[in-house]
Amino acid sequence: WPPITPGRIASGLEAERPIVSVMRDRAIMVHHPYESFSTSIEAFIEQAANDRRVQSIKMTLYRAGGDSPIMRALIRAAERGIQVAVLVELKARFDEANNVSWAKQLERVGVHVIYGMAGLKTHSKIVLVVRDDGDQLRRYCHIGTGNYNTKTARTYEDLGILTCDDEVGNDVARMFNHLTGYSRDDRYHTLVVAPRDLRPRLLELIEGEIEHGPAGQITMKANAIADAEMTEALYRASAAGVQVDLVMRGISCLRAGVPGLSENIRVRSIVGRYLEHSRVYRFAHGDDDGGPHYLIGSADLMPRNLDRRVEVLVPIEHPRHREWLDAMFGFLLDDEVVRWELQPDDTWERRGPPDAF
Repeated sequence: WPPITPGRIASGLEAERPIVSVMRDRAIMVHHPYESFSTSIEAFIEQAANDRRVQSIKMTLYRAGGDSPIMRALIRAAERGIQVAVLVELKARFDEANNVSWAKQLERVGVHVIYGMAGLKTHSKIVLVVRDDGDQLRRYCHIGTGNYNTKTARTYEDLGILTCDDEVGNDVARMFNHLTGYSRDDRYHTLVVAPRDLRPRLLELIEGEIEHGPAGQITMKANAIADAEMTEALYRASAAGVQVDLVMRGISCLRAGVPGLSENIRVRSIVGRYLEHSRVYRFAHGDDDGGPHYLIGSADLMPRNLDRRVEVLVPIEHPRHREWLDAMFGFLLDDEVVRWELQPDDTWERRGPPDAF
């Protein structure tokens, strides 16, 4: 699949508008690898590194790979006098050597390198750019489901949001202050952050659907579900008549379709051309029946993500972006899609249109 430049970014390029200018109109959602990582997220960071109005760039680094345009852009930004801070996760499995190498190169040019928090692995994918727009200092953020890795972005399916929303920007700034040791404040108004808030927030949203009984609906897409408390909560939802649809690429410790336990739960796994890597959580009624609630981010439904990692989920508010996520779930849950479905006896059965086999 040849990736395309996201439409609004492409229109901005034609009008010679930088990505931050397009973001000021409204947030941009990107879907990789169908939409290009290099002309969206990489371009956002590279433009910031060359922008004389940019005051600072901060980001978390989990997997950057060996030859990273993003890391080179951050080095260039530091050499130009921009304040750059990078939280490098040294315990990213299989990428330890790459991350140590990048950390050393960043430190040599004066980047403030942080090596994570004691006892927690930082798995979140966030970037914060602070820019002097003339009228005010404005925060431009990227929050994604995938790594800042050029190579894997071509083969991993991931989502991201580019926004300069004030509330999101305040939370992202507060998070970096906490991660870098400048503040102990870990309370957030918009973001849902592990390990403090993610588990209780997801349980709260599940309970909200349980209150609506058969009218409730929960749809989740992640790499795995292996957390006992989350599993039990979804069993309670099924018992209340809530329809639960789970798209889990890998491990499922939840039993689906078992009479008296999970007859309203369906679990499917899609293994296709691209590695399904995005995490998306949709609750039909949201808070106090305020309409659907959508979250995307870095966290799977596993104890390590909920309790032992710094993870971030961001709410998706714009109607166009919600329509995009609904369309995505429509494809993933369609009966014409070739998929593996979890059976009540805990076996997986491959299903799809007859001509697909």
